[in-house]
Amino acid sequence: MMLRSLLPLGLALVVTGCASTPAPVNAPAPPPNPKVGGVAMIETWSAVDNARAAPPLATFARAIDAAGLADTLAAPGPVTVFAPTDAAFGRLAPGTLDELLRPENKPALVKLVTYHVVPGRLTIADLEAKIAAGGGTATLTTVEGEPLTLGLVNQVIALTDVAGNKSYVETGDIREANGMMHVVNGIMIPTID
Repeated sequence: MMLRSLLPLGLALVVTGCASTPAPVNAPAPPPNPKVGGVAMIETWSAVDNARAAPPLATFARAIDAAGLADTLAAPGPVTVFAPTDAAFGRLAPGTLDELLRPENKPALVKLVTYHVVPGRLTIADLEAKIAAGGGTATLTTVEGEPLTLGLVNQVIALTDVAGNKSYVETGDIREANGMMHVVNGIMIPTID
């Protein structure tokens, strides 16, 4: 399948999650959600709905739909999604995305999309705390089942897949009804069977 051709591209996408504690009763209201591509992300929507609404995430939304994961990623969760931008998908070798979106390649697409999701709700502060607690790195296990390694590069969270491809968080802490989303600038590639 075409996933093997993605490995040498040095692209990455990641997804993570971790349960958070409830906010104190008298806690100040959180800041408004960040915008993605000029579109305000809606806290009461799922990652799927927000990806569909944000033009820079249209390809990721299309991949979720083609993989048949829209209902799964809209379920109560919580989950944290590292959503790659259209620019990240645009760096794939010509024809790779079209090949992945073909119905006969759905198992590979499911594996790719779920490699960008982890159980729980992880904020940027949660990720940074895990990195600090790990002495500069942290490992998260994705819904797909394989690890992602996190670190900081110039104060930006970097995600590294099992093949060594890196992705960086561009927009973080997008609160959603069923978790958290962070927009990343690369595609993460799981191990190919």
